[in-house]
Amino acid sequence: MARPIPRRAVAPPLAGNTGIPTPMATKLTRELDALADWRRALDRRIEQFAGQLSGHDLLDGDAAALALALRQRLGSDRLVLAFVAEFSRGKSELINAMFFADTGRRVLPATPGRTTMCPVELAWDAEESPGLALLPIATRRGGQPVSMLRDRPELWQHHDLPLGDADALANVLEEVRRTERVPVAQARELGLWDDEHPDENPPRDEHDHVEIPAWRHALINYPHPLLKRGLVVVDTPGLNAIGAEPELTLGLLPSAHAIVFLLAADTGVTRSDLSIWRDHLGDRSLERFVALNKIDALDDPLLEPAQVQAQVRRQCDSVAETLGIQLARVFPLSAREALVTRLAGDDGPDGGLPALEHALATELLPQRSTVIGRMVEDGVLVLQQTARRRLSDRRRQVTEQLLDLRSLRGKSSAKLQMVTRRFEADARSFEQCMPRLAALRAVQARLLREVLQQLGSDRVRTEVNQMQSDSETSFFKLGAGRAFARLGERLRGLLDAAENSLAELDQMLAASHRQLNADFGFSLTMAPRPSLDSYRRELQRVESSYGRYFGITKVWRLSEPGFLAQFIQVLLSRLRVVFENAAAEVELWSKTSASQLESQLRERRRSLHHRREAYQRIQSAEGELEHRIAEVESQDHRLAQIGERIDASVDALRIMAASPPRSDAPEPAPRLSLVHRGAGLASRGAA
Repeated sequence: MARPIPRRAVAPPLAGNTGIPTPMATKLTRELDALADWRRALDRRIEQFAGQLSGHDLLDGDAAALALALRQRLGSDRLVLAFVAEFSRGKSELINAMFFADTGRRVLPATPGRTTMCPVELAWDAEESPGLALLPIATRRGGQPVSMLRDRPELWQHHDLPLGDADALANVLEEVRRTERVPVAQARELGLWDDEHPDENPPRDEHDHVEIPAWRHALINYPHPLLKRGLVVVDTPGLNAIGAEPELTLGLLPSAHAIVFLLAADTGVTRSDLSIWRDHLGDRSLERFVALNKIDALDDPLLEPAQVQAQVRRQCDSVAETLGIQLARVFPLSAREALVTRLAGDDGPDGGLPALEHALATELLPQRSTVIGRMVEDGVLVLQQTARRRLSDRRRQVTEQLLDLRSLRGKSSAKLQMVTRRFEADARSFEQCMPRLAALRAVQARLLREVLQQLGSDRVRTEVNQMQSDSETSFFKLGAGRAFARLGERLRGLLDAAENSLAELDQMLAASHRQLNADFGFSLTMAPRPSLDSYRRELQRVESSYGRYFGITKVWRLSEPGFLAQFIQVLLSRLRVVFENAAAEVELWSKTSASQLESQLRERRRSLHHRREAYQRIQSAEGELEHRIAEVESQDHRLAQIGERIDASVDALRIMAASPPRSDAPEPAPRLSLVHRGAGLASRGAA
């Protein structure tokens, strides 16, 4: 059922030549502001907490690295929103209305016909100057994915963005539309011409040339306030370009946190629209929103407003049923109407856009804050556990020292000397644990190497190369599907082997820690062994996404020149991320165990040194015993207070991490309908 959208007055564009617009006060902008402020507040709290631990000598190297990694994750967190559609569905116009109306004009090209010729990413990196970076289409020949070419600036063509001049800015961004005409042979070499599927090829001219995009990828570094707050907007080209560039479907789109899929209200779901949805957006793990754009095309002066609304409702119902999506995720709107109203800064028709913005703000951002909050909470708990272990060990040693000192009350000098000699013997006995610790380190390092060998990038590359070799030797790549299936089996076998070795390492460490605790008074504990189940699920998602290319309708693409090589590069890049993340988690777990032992060893040596000095002072000074007892009791009290303050800091951090950010000025959810259109139709009917 359609929901009416209230009209809203919007702020006019900034006066003056600042070049940096102010975002309009929509629900989405306010929630993004709240999310950014919340991340900054968490970052400050983590910085203060790390400083608190460091001030009490409770932050070792691994803990400091973890705290820094948490802060870096918070600072670099991005919310990726991708706009996907067939040609001429209004993607660029919708992006203009949502993010760039404050400039006073269209910024991205949005005229009839094919406007976005290559994937465009809009983001902000403060370390780079505002600019447009374009990757020439010729780089497809090398077979390297875009992700591997991002760090090679010499391959990109760069243009500065004139922030103070909206017209000049729009002229620079017109470059993303540029095309070039090349012979069919060259288009075939670039993977943009397919002899087996002529219906998908561009038309030839009288010289047997075809039109192809001039650029393979575009990066726009623009200091828009929303982009500064961590939003990344991806504008994709149409079906042909999506199918031709594997990195789009296997890299950019799966990494997006939400997809806005655009349809035309007058046509509904066409065959090409349905092909994009089924082939590239069918993954249920994606947050998907459908924008039924151009509802103004359904305006009919011969129909009553209620009849027009009924048409829109029927179209929404049909779209939801065809795509298998909830009706609440279908939003009828007019991007052009919304842009015109926002450019004018008046209270005209809002085009239905606020409903989509409200849905993104209320459904997408809370999920993102939950993910961030869990990451922060898990990291802070690890820091707390590390600090608690070190505090507990210190308090235990202080307690032992107090017992020794109190036992000396009323004892003779000879008795004190006997206790001192016993302490020296204990210290020498403690040093005897060093050979056992060295043996433990050697066994731990060997078992860890076995785990990491199963998860190493070299092993993954070997398996992928084997899959490529098996695919290339098959007739017309028909055996590529079997080779891909065998690759999945081998990779799952690597994860299973790694988990078995990890279990062996865990058992060895647990037994060694129990023995060291019993023989030498350590307080070693075991952190839970890392589970590789999440990486198995991620591997399954990769198999599902990439497996689409081995279906009977798509296997022909593997025979295109250079396509398989590029496909393999993208596949390898994605698999390496999965296995490298698993290896990093295992290595961090092993380091945590080792650093716990090292820190307790250092604490024990320091405590023994202080106790030796204390006994020597007591022997040489009458009345020193009670003074030393008072000092140690005060030290124990301080350690207890430190523990309480650390627990209080962790509780405050966990509460903040678990509390979703809220904008200060909540607004009621807009409703979808064509009320504004009904008013226009009524006025025409009266005339």
